[in-house]
Amino acid sequence: MSDIVDKLKRRFPDQTSTAPALLEQHGVGETYHPSFPPDIVFFPTSTDDIVTAVKLCAETSTPIIPFGSGTSLEGQISAVHGGVCIDVHKMDNILSVRPEDLDCTVQPGVRRHQLNESLRDTGLFFPIDPGADASIGGMASTRASGTNAVRYGTMKDAVVGLTIVTATGEVVKTAQRARKTSAGYDLTRLLVGSEGTLGIITEITLRLHGIPEAIAGGRCTFDDLSSAVEAVTLCMQCQLPVARLELLDELQVTAINQYAKLSLPEKPTLFFEFHGTPDAVRESAERFRDIVEDCSGREFISETDTDKRNELWKARHAAYYAGKSLIPGCVGLATDVCVPISNLTECIIETKKDIVDMGLTAPIVGHVGDGNFHVLCLFEEDDSDALNRIKTFNEKLVKRAIALDGTCTGEHGIGTGKMKYLEMEIGAAIPLMRQIKSALDPQGIMNPGKIFSPMAEA
Repeated sequence: MSDIVDKLKRRFPDQTSTAPALLEQHGVGETYHPSFPPDIVFFPTSTDDIVTAVKLCAETSTPIIPFGSGTSLEGQISAVHGGVCIDVHKMDNILSVRPEDLDCTVQPGVRRHQLNESLRDTGLFFPIDPGADASIGGMASTRASGTNAVRYGTMKDAVVGLTIVTATGEVVKTAQRARKTSAGYDLTRLLVGSEGTLGIITEITLRLHGIPEAIAGGRCTFDDLSSAVEAVTLCMQCQLPVARLELLDELQVTAINQYAKLSLPEKPTLFFEFHGTPDAVRESAERFRDIVEDCSGREFISETDTDKRNELWKARHAAYYAGKSLIPGCVGLATDVCVPISNLTECIIETKKDIVDMGLTAPIVGHVGDGNFHVLCLFEEDDSDALNRIKTFNEKLVKRAIALDGTCTGEHGIGTGKMKYLEMEIGAAIPLMRQIKSALDPQGIMNPGKIFSPMAEA
């Protein structure tokens, strides 16, 4: 790799680094997966910079690993074959906002909080909320979703079009700004969720939404997990226009109480939120209260006060770090699955049973309004027995979700962590994916070792 390192340093002396600490930082994400640092980190400030770097890498068949904010959870940013990490955090300009069309165009290093702060005076907001203050480019690459997905969809619904640099250094725009199109292959949807394996995103055009006239949010508790999930199922089957619907098991509530210094009842809990007109929000909250009471829920609290709602969601967004605080200094293996809403109760209850039977410390939290939930499995770094049990648990969870017509990941993506589970889920489609990868990246330099193995390694 010394050749490409020297070339990049000569071409971009102030935009490259081989400092060991920086390389290490760019080889690991937010959760347990082996760390593989790159050989050099490059900080572009423009699409042209990326074109130049990609062409240099293509000349030497050097791997390229895109990097946004480093919050990925399945090893997407690990440089498993070494190479050049292209960190786009300096490409953080909001290029244009078009309130009349409810859309905007941004560079990939823009963070979601940054974007919403800039939109505040327009009366619009960007609704995709994965919890972490992730970069927009990273969110597009992993097809992120989050707490608002049940109403506003995921990144596949939010992205209108992309500008990318291909593996050969070409600049390609995948779509115009029209709200719909029938013009050719849907390259935008192909690139959203491709985890940097087909190209590097340099611009993203996003759909925006009006800030709701009224918002009501709150929480309710249940004596058991199955009753809480039953309330979720009924809410969705009755087609209540819920914007957020989050489940926390009792251990996750305990963790949040300790971490955020709250005093929530340490029982299975639903956080909810409704958006709309004042009358519509009030009616939806009342209907939801009826469902909760029918499912033996209690302590139903609905708030329209912004500060109180924000305090609640701030606690929810801290769930990952709150969970890790249960065992100070621990390592966390975060996993997620998603199933049809009618199969959610079975999947969560059986998962909870496995956690208890296997003696794991593993809080559950989920965007259950769309059938997606997460488990954070905690263990001491040198406890190989616990890690083995967690890997066994994770495999049981994924196999259960797939057997229930679900998926091995609802929003974390595949990366390196769930490659074998993708094979279980859609094995017959993997050869077609390899053909697409080969056509767009003939040298296999774009984030290699992610999603699936190349044909030669299969």
